[in-house]
Amino acid sequence: MDNSKTHRKASWDSKASCSSVSTNTRKYRKSPSSIMSSDSDIRFTRGKLTSQRRCGCLIIATFLLFLLLAAASVYVGYTYFLPEYPGEQIYRAMFRVTSGDAFSTDLADPSTKKFKDTSRDYRERLNLLFRRSSIKHGYRGTEVIALDGTEEKDLIVHFDIKIDPSYVNIKAEDLESILANEISVEESLFFKNLTIDARSLEVQPGDALPQMYSTTTAEATVTSEVATQPPHVPRYCSTVQLKYCNKLDYNLTTYPNIFDHKSLKDVRDDVISFREIVDAECYRYAYEFVCQILQPSCRKGNEEDEIILPCRSFCREFMVGCGSRLIDKFKGIIDCNRFPEVGSGEWCLPKPGCVDELKSRALSPRICDGVLDCPDLSDETSCTYCAPNHLHCGVGRSCIRPDQQCDGVDDCPDGSDERGCLSLVPNLASSTEMISLTPHQIKYEDDGFVTFNEKGSRGRLCTENLNRTLSQNKTEEVLRTVAASLCRALSYQDIRSFQVVRDTDINMQYVKIKDPFADDISFLKTKCNTKQVLKVTCEDLECGIQSTYSRSTRILQKLSIHGDWPWHCALFKEDVHICDGVLLSANWIATTVSCFQGQPKAEWTARFGVVRLFSSSPWEQERRIIGMVKSPVEGSTVALVRLDQPISFNDFVRPICLPQENLVLSSAVQCNTLGWSRNREQMQRVQLKLADKEKCENVSISSVNSVCMETLHGLNDCNEEEFAGSSMLCKMADSDSWTLVGITNWRIACAKNGMERPRLYDKISSNVDWIRETITASNNT
Repeated sequence: MDNSKTHRKASWDSKASCSSVSTNTRKYRKSPSSIMSSDSDIRFTRGKLTSQRRCGCLIIATFLLFLLLAAASVYVGYTYFLPEYPGEQIYRAMFRVTSGDAFSTDLADPSTKKFKDTSRDYRERLNLLFRRSSIKHGYRGTEVIALDGTEEKDLIVHFDIKIDPSYVNIKAEDLESILANEISVEESLFFKNLTIDARSLEVQPGDALPQMYSTTTAEATVTSEVATQPPHVPRYCSTVQLKYCNKLDYNLTTYPNIFDHKSLKDVRDDVISFREIVDAECYRYAYEFVCQILQPSCRKGNEEDEIILPCRSFCREFMVGCGSRLIDKFKGIIDCNRFPEVGSGEWCLPKPGCVDELKSRALSPRICDGVLDCPDLSDETSCTYCAPNHLHCGVGRSCIRPDQQCDGVDDCPDGSDERGCLSLVPNLASSTEMISLTPHQIKYEDDGFVTFNEKGSRGRLCTENLNRTLSQNKTEEVLRTVAASLCRALSYQDIRSFQVVRDTDINMQYVKIKDPFADDISFLKTKCNTKQVLKVTCEDLECGIQSTYSRSTRILQKLSIHGDWPWHCALFKEDVHICDGVLLSANWIATTVSCFQGQPKAEWTARFGVVRLFSSSPWEQERRIIGMVKSPVEGSTVALVRLDQPISFNDFVRPICLPQENLVLSSAVQCNTLGWSRNREQMQRVQLKLADKEKCENVSISSVNSVCMETLHGLNDCNEEEFAGSSMLCKMADSDSWTLVGITNWRIACAKNGMERPRLYDKISSNVDWIRETITASNNT
């Protein structure tokens, strides 16, 4: 065959042949891919594939097809044939106790003490049995979930048996056999003093017995006489099993999580969506946040274990960066306002890497400077002045050992280690497992059991010895004195009620009053057989008090630190600092109308416990603003702003006092306002003095509700900016508390002499009646 001729023929419809040896001599020559005819027609020519080229293409196509089929096989096998990692198996079981125990109506209610004691007894018996049986390696626990039966007759016990199938392969029949063998023994080791009807024993897989609690035995059907209670499945901690989240710094998680995933399989079904978000690098700590909501941390509780979620501020940062990438079914579930907040005394996991973030923002001087800039205190507790396992005092560069609390010696600069020795706690969990970041109370409680703290050990006040040695009138007098002293120590003005109640918590320590008629009440550890304890309710938290100054001679400095001005708050519009305000009550703050004039509809928030705008202390709380009421007083620009949730009061977030209507400003000992340093970071106080009104009238329009002030130290003291809504606070000669006297209507910055804007403040005294009526009306609705 002539190569020159075949070169000009179309080769696409030739038959492909494969040969390893060619008999033709290969000629390499360059042919034009197109030629121009005389009539300017364009023709395209195509080169012919040789036999070897066709063979190579066929081999490559075959190889690619083989790879495609192999990939499809792997995918199908992984998706449909790969066995699921076995999750925890739960079996439902029941038996009837015919002798040695009987049912009573209070056993039908899981909240009663008798139910808790009885269920704990049976749980311990069952745990001992299974942990000494052949399935001990795969046994994960038993939980009694319901007790019912006939009054004063047989007791029916319903319980769950939890098995880890990765360690043991077992069926319901095997569990039933283990129980039956123990029940049938004449002298049972684990069910001493009990007679159990072997015919009533029943064990079935958890998903096969949905109506188990309407019980029918082999002997009789229990109908109207049986008291039934919908079972509550308690939360419990289990090991983190999701391999994707094996980099977490904790190893216990719990189900269900916030997405209602009830097992590891449920989590795995949705984990791909979250991995894509992490891979998108939309937020630096996306991996930590995602794993903390898919496999939330868990801590052991007394009645059931507790879930620990990321902190609210951590959630909001994640949503700002990655919220738009979430699929629709998860967007509505991750509501950051429902996440816990450190400053409110709730357990939560703060954003990691706070110290590293301070360094990356060139804020290294803030580390170890005595001012808390991290919610977990890591910027101060890792310093040389604070030894490991010590508590930071909260103010200054001081740390103490836990046993130095309430030892009779002021070890912290503000005396906080000796202030919380007598307190109110609502329940056992808050009493024994309070957040121990500092000796300061993270949250004031106005109602609860009187609890004494000595060297880090807590105990409730037992009244047993008073009832035994004193008359009823004397006992009531002593208890009233203790209650009143406690409320005053907690900075409440009065007691609402006090009563002796029976303690229902278990494993509680107790103290008694050593000498009820001594000038200084002291306490001794004691046993409390009757469990009679004192419960107190306080009311009317004192206003205008700087709690961190109560036992200290610390003088107010220009640069503010935590606890200096606990009522001041910063107002943010879409995370931008716009104005300031002052806290009046748990739900209301005062500011100025000018903050909201000309502003389009936007999300406003108020932050409390802040002294550095771009830091996050453990005392910080944030609330959304949901409404504003303008003052009806003519010429006044004061506005009241409503918060979506009440503030949690503590030493660093407290309300300010309102003035009297006939306030005489000239009687004030000192007056201050608050501004922010020029870089808008550190809060600072500005000392004020009363000025002639003409100074303000020359450059601005004043009214009868205005008061003119000027700085005490002139322009030499001017290195801060005062935001609109900032308060003017004064301490009167006849009081140790601070009073809200005025609110500024605009931002005031430093300027050259003669050009400084006047410091005009709207008087609060003319608005007092309206403020009190508004707050009272909202509390009654």
